[in-house]
Amino acid sequence: MLKNILTGIRAYFSAFELLNKLKLWKYFGIPVLISVVTAGIIFVLAYCFSDNIGDQITSFWTFNRGKEVVSVISNFIGAALIIVFGIILYRHVVMAFSAPFMSPVSEKIEKHYLGAVHTDSNFSITLARAIRINVRNLFKELLFIIPLFFLSLIPVIGIVFTVLIFLIQAYYAGFGNMDYTLERHYNYKDSIVFVKQHKGIAIGNGIVFMLLLMVPVIGILLVLPLSVVSATKETVKRVHQEK
Repeated sequence: MLKNILTGIRAYFSAFELLNKLKLWKYFGIPVLISVVTAGIIFVLAYCFSDNIGDQITSFWTFNRGKEVVSVISNFIGAALIIVFGIILYRHVVMAFSAPFMSPVSEKIEKHYLGAVHTDSNFSITLARAIRINVRNLFKELLFIIPLFFLSLIPVIGIVFTVLIFLIQAYYAGFGNMDYTLERHYNYKDSIVFVKQHKGIAIGNGIVFMLLLMVPVIGILLVLPLSVVSATKETVKRVHQEK
């Protein structure tokens, strides 16, 4: 597992070179726009509603004593909720609606390494599959993260649950990036099985994906090009090893 995680991370080191060599930057115009618009909407929602969530949490405290302290803590929890679940929603929305533009990138990388690539996919088929995969992953991710989020608020030991939240988000981010290649080789169910068998690659790819999102502005612009190219490179290798 650890070896595959490191492999998924190392794949990013050659992503810039591959992007330039195959002239792939032009494919990321619309996906980057989708990414920026989605991030902007989530930021506005976070700004508008974080205090409201904090106030709702504070309202459960019926005592006057300590109300100011509870209010500060509640506002922090409200902001944390928006950030954690905003990032989750952002990833799945961007990955789903960017899929028709990412598939050609994946095809060119596979062709670069292996020669001719056979595909029967088209815009609508690719988009429908991506939406199905990301809706499935969104609900699975929330199922794990909601209880872990509240456990992460426990002093000291909460850091363990915070790390688990990060790794789960990384896994599903890597899953989405790998599926741009898997759609040409496996059906919906078999793709899920494939990623489970190579979860280390997914986690490694997703770790860098999540870290890039933390870089203001530049991270949003570069996260898709770098993560998709690096995930495709490793996924293509393993798909053809298995076949």
